[in-house]
Amino acid sequence: MSDTPVEEMSFEQAMAELEQVVGQLERGDVPLDDSIALYERGAKLKSRCEAKLKEAEEKVAKLTLDGNGQAAGTEPLDAG
Repeated sequence: MSDTPVEEMSFEQAMAELEQVVGQLERGDVPLDDSIALYERGAKLKSRCEAKLKEAEEKVAKLTLDGNGQAAGTEPLDAG
C-alpha cells in the first residue's frame, strides 16, 4: 500500500491501489484482520475515485464554447 494519504491521491493513484486491494481480497489468502483493514482502505479509495470523477464531470459540464463550437475556456464551478 502507498504511504500517500488517500485524500492526497490522484485518481490514477487511488485506482491503481484499489485494484491491488481488490486483487488481494479476491485471492483470499489474507488473514481476517488484514482483510478487514484492506476492505476499509478499499472503501476510502473507492470514495476518492468517485470524488475525483465527480470533479472531472463538473469541469467538463462547465466548459464554455465559442461561436464555432470550440472550447473557449471554463466557468467557475460555482457560477450560476
